[in-house]
Amino acid sequence: MYIYPFSREAIGHLDRWAAETSRKPLIVRGARQVGKSTLVDMFSRKYRRVARLNLEKPGHADLFRRDLSLQDTVQAILLECRTPPGPDPLLLFLDEIQEVPEAVALLRYFHEERPDIHVVAAGSLLEVAMEEEEAISFPVGRVQFLYLRPLSFQEFLMAQGESAALDALRTIPAPAFAHERLLDLFRRYTMVGGMPEAVGAYAQSGGELGPVHLVYADLFRTFQDDIGKYGKSESQRRILLHCLDTAPFLAGSRVTFQGFGGSDYRSREVGEALRTLERAMLLDLVHPTTGWTDPVIPDLRKSPRLQFLDVGLVSHRAGLQRQLLEARDLSETHRGRVVEQVIGQEFKTIALREDLPLAFWVRDKAQSQAEVDFLIRSARGLVPVEAKSGAAGKLRSLHQYMIRSGSRLAVRLYGGPASLQDVEAHGASYRLLNVPYYAASLVDAYIAESDRHPGAWSAPSKT
Repeated sequence: MYIYPFSREAIGHLDRWAAETSRKPLIVRGARQVGKSTLVDMFSRKYRRVARLNLEKPGHADLFRRDLSLQDTVQAILLECRTPPGPDPLLLFLDEIQEVPEAVALLRYFHEERPDIHVVAAGSLLEVAMEEEEAISFPVGRVQFLYLRPLSFQEFLMAQGESAALDALRTIPAPAFAHERLLDLFRRYTMVGGMPEAVGAYAQSGGELGPVHLVYADLFRTFQDDIGKYGKSESQRRILLHCLDTAPFLAGSRVTFQGFGGSDYRSREVGEALRTLERAMLLDLVHPTTGWTDPVIPDLRKSPRLQFLDVGLVSHRAGLQRQLLEARDLSETHRGRVVEQVIGQEFKTIALREDLPLAFWVRDKAQSQAEVDFLIRSARGLVPVEAKSGAAGKLRSLHQYMIRSGSRLAVRLYGGPASLQDVEAHGASYRLLNVPYYAASLVDAYIAESDRHPGAWSAPSKT
């Protein structure tokens, strides 16, 4: 397996956690193979004293099953890990913690009795495991969380050694001379995705997709093999496997549970399977809202949009590489679904200490097709975001949202350069901030910059 040398932005979150005076044990959550263990191993290099346990190993798991006091458990861990004594802070890393519910329960006592120990736990399928062990739950209020996801586009650039492109990306707005280069790199990111091993294989091969395909074939097989851990019966496992196999083809689109993926499965069966995969953090079911003010309340009666774990897995499973290479604009690929998938993925990486749900808007009217791709929060409140190219006057759903909400600012993510324009169309009147696809994770910074220096952007135009 390729061991990737590149850093992750989550390291900064771990540094800030370690410096907190009110620090609690930290649980790193995320799907399999997003790099949780590697992240903590990289972070552990900052410590002189480290005790690392893999709770899939019987000897390590048994340390928490002896009914020892916390103090005796700590001493047993130090003895097992051969951790030397000393005044330096101790980092205790409990990997694959979902295997030992007793270890999860013990976290609360670390916070209360040994706050001097820096405790980090990581594991996949945590929600699934805890659901099976009904007597064990997270020690609410006594732990903190960090949600690790596939690499963002910024991390992808770091991994590829594209430091100049990263500097240009972080310039608001991105300089004109870098626009085409950043668009091309974002297209590559859409093909390769953000799973660490795939990104590492892509970098090591000098930009070849062949090794990436091999990584994703093995990775998806791992996900399929995990189905036995999710389903309690053969029937459940069969439905789960169908939903997992089908989900990448439907990523970025709204789905109905009844007959999901051309099957004859009932709505209840598919709903349970998809929600199980959601708890395993392999996908998100994003239900729409019909409102335009906080709090954003999802309407569970309406069909959700499916957001898969990683756009690289979607591109691999759905065979989208050729389309992505030949398309003039990303919104032309896979009927616009791949754009919504990759933009949603970028939005999910913005707040690693929170599991912020995605949101999109639909008009609350029967037979209405009006739909705005995303709603995001900014200093201005809720801001609608459309992810598509084309003339601003053709953004009919966005116009309907702006008329009903009374909002004065909207964002369009597209293949062109950054600009700010006045829009008057179909009874709507507002300012439209055009942001390149590649800057999706920086939309909030673009909004703030356009507020501070509106004259530095291209002159407003009527459309």
